[in-house]
Amino acid sequence: YLLIFCGLATLSLWAQQPVKPIITSFGTVSSIPFATVDLDPNLEYKIIVDVMTGSDDKSSVFFSMNNVARMLNLHGLAGVPKERMHVVLAIHNAAVWSVLTDASYKERFGSTNPHTPLIKELVDNGVKVVVCGQSLIKQKITPDQLLEGIEVATSALTTITEYQLRGYAVLRF
Repeated sequence: YLLIFCGLATLSLWAQQPVKPIITSFGTVSSIPFATVDLDPNLEYKIIVDVMTGSDDKSSVFFSMNNVARMLNLHGLAGVPKERMHVVLAIHNAAVWSVLTDASYKERFGSTNPHTPLIKELVDNGVKVVVCGQSLIKQKITPDQLLEGIEVATSALTTITEYQLRGYAVLRF
């Protein structure tokens, strides 16, 4: 009986319900009740994310972009209010396709942009989305082909160094 009880107790630990506390349409995370390290919800979290990876599969959200939603949801799960989350995305390289309008995306890849709802939800939750101007030039993308709410920087490199010098932690996806 003890073995059965221990087995059931272990299963219940792993059967946590997935949640999405901040970005409700993407970035599913799970509560870890046995975690011994957690976040301080009273801190201000200043994070710049170097988002550079895309995917050959242009019909679904890139792992890198979904990971941004996961990062926000993990902080929310730990009780950090979204008002204490100061997040900037520096989009470049193969991730640049994620910020195209549906029409521009469809013209290049044959389908609407699967990132459109995610980008809208990120921006609506206070995330600043900045795309690298160098990547735009290299990929022949014009500013009118970008989703609403996207800002253009001279480069991702200068955006990352600027925010890092302002005290932002740098993550790379």
